Amino acid sequence: MRDGDAFAITPTGVPYDSFDAPDVPVVDMDGEVVGGAMEPSSEVPMHRHVYRFDDPGAVVHTHSPSAMTLATLREELPPIHYMIVAVGKRVPVAEYAPYGTEALARNAFDAMRDAQSTAAIIENHGLVVTGPDLPTALENTHHVESLCELSLRARSAGGDLHELADGQLEVVLEQFDSDGQREG
Repeated sequence: MRDGDAFAITPTGVPYDSFDAPDVPVVDMDGEVVGGAMEPSSEVPMHRHVYRFDDPGAVVHTHSPSAMTLATLREELPPIHYMIVAVGKRVPVAEYAPYGTEALARNAFDAMRDAQSTAAIIENHGLVVTGPDLPTALENTHHVESLCELSLRARSAGGDLHELADGQLEVVLEQFDSDGQREG
């Protein structure tokens, strides 16, 4: 999660339920640890790269099973359900690079930028999703993982995936813009 010119990132090599807020590493845009009691994730370069070249409030990186399955198949997530518009019109595949490297950071960011998506499946690795804030990034991560699972289940049932057309996705985007609670 970003706050100004620094971001909090999960610590490396520890279960999520084994640390508290003061332990969470805080890293500046140069990659230097400026707070927290634990060492940061090895994926600091990926988070830093996204924060430097885009303006999300949060980045979620996960190794969720269905996204990892598509990652090992090197297959993007096409628009098979309207909820894809939460992150774009498709979720591209970013080219593989070793974890924790600037090359991986560039590949993930470039894939998202080129596809005009806020998510990317990382070849033979996992998933990265950005959002304006942490709750939105987490919710969209769940959407993408669910759609990855749907894609895999549909293909295992046989036949081809039916993709929504661009015009159909535009209608959903318009509906999303007008849905929700209204003030006043």
